[in-house]
Amino acid sequence: MTIKKPLAIKQPEVGQIIHDLRLAFGLTQEQFVATLGVTYTTINRWENGRSTPSPMAMRLIEQKLRDLGEQGQDLKQKYFGK
Repeated sequence: MTIKKPLAIKQPEVGQIIHDLRLAFGLTQEQFVATLGVTYTTINRWENGRSTPSPMAMRLIEQKLRDLGEQGQDLKQKYFGK
């Protein structure tokens, strides 16, 4: 079994993609934390550039991009160029 490495992204872009992804789903930070299984403080820190998601969290974020369909692919292209 091959373990896929999560997408690499530079800080401060990580905060912006999380913000854009959350807004694309129409969710507040409080609502978005439930979809990722992290705390409000964690999402807030990511969006404000004070910390970056772990590799496991990045895989969850990638899944959310896939779940968003074409709009998610557009965001992925914008931030990851893939």
